[in-house]
Amino acid sequence: MNKSVLVSGYGSIGRRHVNILSRLVSKKNITVLTNQKLSNYRTIKTLKALNGLDPKYIVICNPTSDHLNKIKFIEKNFKNKSVLVEKPLFSKPTKINLKKNKYYVGYNLRFNPIINFLKEKIRSKKIWNVSIFCGSYLPQWRSNINYKESASAKKRFGGGVLLDLSHELDYVQWLFGKIQIEHSKSKKLSNLNIETDDFLNLVAKTKKVPSIQITLNYFTRKATRQILIDGKNISLHADLIKKKVIYHDANNKKIYNFKNSDRNYEFKKQHLAIMTNKYSDKLCTFKEGKKIAYLVDKIRSKSKKR
Repeated sequence: MNKSVLVSGYGSIGRRHVNILSRLVSKKNITVLTNQKLSNYRTIKTLKALNGLDPKYIVICNPTSDHLNKIKFIEKNFKNKSVLVEKPLFSKPTKINLKKNKYYVGYNLRFNPIINFLKEKIRSKKIWNVSIFCGSYLPQWRSNINYKESASAKKRFGGGVLLDLSHELDYVQWLFGKIQIEHSKSKKLSNLNIETDDFLNLVAKTKKVPSIQITLNYFTRKATRQILIDGKNISLHADLIKKKVIYHDANNKKIYNFKNSDRNYEFKKQHLAIMTNKYSDKLCTFKEGKKIAYLVDKIRSKSKKR
């Protein structure tokens, strides 16, 4: 593939994007916006330093608090570009009118084979209850960064479980429809040395599902990411860490394994969907990403009122 790519930001997620993109396009076609010196890629320190470079695809991997500034610059200086903004789109609801470029948000779990398996299995099924748990230990997330200094730990960078782990909010809406909040509790519970909330418990529903529970945290020592779905003649237990699904229908039990997929697979499929315009029905649009920002704000407001 001969497309020129600009990756803005070279933290842990930026490095991952650059590494994956280098397998899809030539390294000489990748420019990275960073203060770091990289031997294998062209680098610039500001967007103004592009100096005539005309990337066809732009990936924004900067802290959430900087997303709006980057988007405004792109919208002012480019047109007809495909732009992927890492999740979450914004740390709070933001109004912006975008017409010149096509924007997507990096909710790449939509490309996870297990999530797509669930989407297919629940199609036309009557679902009664969905329970979701996603927890892991923040100090173990990034081996090269002190967790206390990470974006996850800082309010000004848009940290906290509600934003960091908003994949769960996105795929629930993708699978089951718009979330209607019934109860929420978002706060700091643990002894982690961070400014942000490390726990969320959300009780909700959608038009399709009368009962949904979502629990997120930064302090579970053994990384866990599970989805339980129960309905008429169907039960599904999906484990995204062990990469398997236990499926029950009225008569049978079957275990499905997804060992050949990994996180890079989801990122790769997301990039290819944008660059080739295939499987675009799985991409999170800018409008959908904004809806998650508004949902996060509503959850916070409900939590504060308690």
